[in-house]
Amino acid sequence: MAMKQFQQLKLLQKLSPQQIQLMKLLQVPTSELEQRIKEELEINPALEEGDAQDDEKFDDEKDDFSNEESGNSEENERDYDINDYLEDDTPDYKLKANNHSSDDEEKVVPIAQGESYQDILIEQLNLRNLSERHKQIGSYIIGNLDEDGYVRREIDALVDDLAFSQNIATDEKEIEKVLHVIQHLDPPGIGARTLQECLMLQLKRSDSDDMGTEIAIMVIEKCFEEFSKKHYDKIIKKLHISEDDLKDAIEEIVKLNPKPGGSLKESSKNIPTIIPDFFIHEENNKLELTLNSRNAPQLKISREYAEMLKDYASKKGDDKSKEAVQFVRQRIDGAKWFIDAIMQRQQTLLLVMNTIMQLQHEYFLTGDETKLRPMILKDIAEIVGMDISTVSRVANSKYVQTHFGTFLLKTFFSESLQTEAGEEVSAREVKKILSDAIGAEEKKHPLTDDELAKLLKDKGYTIARRTVAKYREQLNIPVARMRKEM
Repeated sequence: MAMKQFQQLKLLQKLSPQQIQLMKLLQVPTSELEQRIKEELEINPALEEGDAQDDEKFDDEKDDFSNEESGNSEENERDYDINDYLEDDTPDYKLKANNHSSDDEEKVVPIAQGESYQDILIEQLNLRNLSERHKQIGSYIIGNLDEDGYVRREIDALVDDLAFSQNIATDEKEIEKVLHVIQHLDPPGIGARTLQECLMLQLKRSDSDDMGTEIAIMVIEKCFEEFSKKHYDKIIKKLHISEDDLKDAIEEIVKLNPKPGGSLKESSKNIPTIIPDFFIHEENNKLELTLNSRNAPQLKISREYAEMLKDYASKKGDDKSKEAVQFVRQRIDGAKWFIDAIMQRQQTLLLVMNTIMQLQHEYFLTGDETKLRPMILKDIAEIVGMDISTVSRVANSKYVQTHFGTFLLKTFFSESLQTEAGEEVSAREVKKILSDAIGAEEKKHPLTDDELAKLLKDKGYTIARRTVAKYREQLNIPVARMRKEM
């Protein structure tokens, strides 16, 4: 069978290493950029931190080389073309990223390392008068608690696991006994198997001995389903109590923590602080945008590596010298790419944020959410001439600090809606009106989604009930029945 030759034309888009580097760096917020730069400094010795005045131009060195090396063979020219590194088109400013003024104070923030919340519980367990066997069983149970502090697995499954993984033969009765000890550790409610049990554990360990606590125990123990559905009339009738008694009980219950493991977990770790990537200052009705450059130190190409490359290039072309030159070139290339990526990152961030600020100019001046204009990623991408995915990388992980608060950029993006007058408004504006209406509602008779839709219609926003329900859920606001209070 004869083989046929044919030509095929394909259009392929390939990202350069520098573009890939930039895409990755764009996703990194300022709070993590310092660590990313430290990692690059560790893996690439050709990259250094340093003052701008210490970084001389590589072009000054080219005259130090004799013409003898330029007379080498074509192969050696290709291997040792030092001018690619000493006489290239890269301007000096691209070989460093100077992001600090001389007046800036260098700040180093220590990173605190904390124990896991399971470690804290095990420390408490070890203080109890228990046998080594029960401490082992207790440690295993604690290791199986979920992030909220609950035992979600069945007791018989724990019995099987202890037999297979710990070689401890036990039974459900012994597991229950050890679990009972864990349930008396701090914080109260830890080691519960259900929300009902969690609340009961906290109420029974309460220091208060008033009637409200006693009725709260009765409500959780005998009317938990009715309480979770806010069927207050049924509770009053079933327990033969007054409305005031139930109010006192509810006051005690709402003080309880439904996720005791979560509170312990937060206390046992270093809580990250939001570091804004941008600052918008308002003065005399004008906005000024600045980029937080705290975690972007001055970077330059290592002088030692430049000298090393010059030294290797002056030697005869043996294999070891070729390998050394190749190694040094790769490191210098990597350093140049990283420095350029850091600078492009800053330029991209400023370009995107400045565009957002101009589109939402009135909002950033006033802080009034109803002034937010409809804006989607595509709008910004078209203005700045970038791909939507690039804008998304910036918006999803960057914060801006204004005179009225610090916000994640993606919260400024929302779809558009039309009023009865045909005016386009932001969905966030509608959510603000919804949130304010629910906040001001009478809690004994909260507004239903139908009533909220009518309220919006009266204000000129014709929105279907299902859309109101969607916005309410996005605001993490429960349905009317669940917002009901006594």
